[in-house]
Amino acid sequence: MTATTASAVDTRSGILMMLLGMSLFTVNDALGKWLVADYAVGMLLAIRSLFGAVLLAPMIARAGLKAVFAVRRLPLHLVRVACVTGEVALFYWSVRSLPLADVMTIYMAAPLIVTALSVPLLGERVGWRRWAAVLVGFAGVVLVLNPTGAFDPVPSLAALAGATIFSLGMITTRLLRDDGNLTLVSFQTFGTGLVGAATLPAVWTPPGLLDFVLLGALGVVALGGHAAMNRSLQLSPAAVVVPFQYVSIVWAVVLDLVVWSTAPSLRVALGATLIIASGLFVFHREQTLKRGRAAEAGTGLGPAE
Repeated sequence: MTATTASAVDTRSGILMMLLGMSLFTVNDALGKWLVADYAVGMLLAIRSLFGAVLLAPMIARAGLKAVFAVRRLPLHLVRVACVTGEVALFYWSVRSLPLADVMTIYMAAPLIVTALSVPLLGERVGWRRWAAVLVGFAGVVLVLNPTGAFDPVPSLAALAGATIFSLGMITTRLLRDDGNLTLVSFQTFGTGLVGAATLPAVWTPPGLLDFVLLGALGVVALGGHAAMNRSLQLSPAAVVVPFQYVSIVWAVVLDLVVWSTAPSLRVALGATLIIASGLFVFHREQTLKRGRAAEAGTGLGPAE
């Protein structure tokens, strides 16, 4: 096999792994929507984390507790755990009342929020093109929320808050990327589980066997999605596979139709189009700037932001 052929195979495999990862995440979100109708959010957090911890235990044992949990920036890890726990809890809370596709569309605005927050939090420079894309994407969020129409403020604002907290989690993940994937996943799994467990005395409802398995499947499927997505990024350049993340919106629409008999409105479809187009533009622009900086390295000249 030539290097070119191997590269093409890796690219196709990377795309397939990203599609698999996004499909697993969407199934996980749909399971959460199904279960949160009967069980408290804290129960979902606790039991899904328990099953996730069981899967992680052999990997942690192999790497060593110190290697996984002895981190230099513990406060930042705790901030990230709080962000992950908050955004997952708000997601489950909002999909209890709103269609899955609506909430996932709002969460898809997270990369745009990251772009906006990277200026004050990371000191990054964002040019007018990306700011324009962010504004267009936020217009899409407003369309999905529909504040002048049939607006349900509590779950809608919960979804928006969740997307914002998710964005903060993405920023902390960027700052902690040198600590390794196992450390990041372990902290969020155990941290989320502890928060969920703390609520159990107040919210515990004995689940049936099937529901207990489905609650546990939340953790298993989520870890599978993370593994597939990480493998995708190992096989193929981010510029190739990241745009395929938006396929999760398609799966969410299908699941809304099949499971809950809910069809997306034209307003939500238009909002999703604006958010996705803006997200893709921002991602493309960031990739272009990276290539430009690499090409101009050492010249003192860089591309316009």
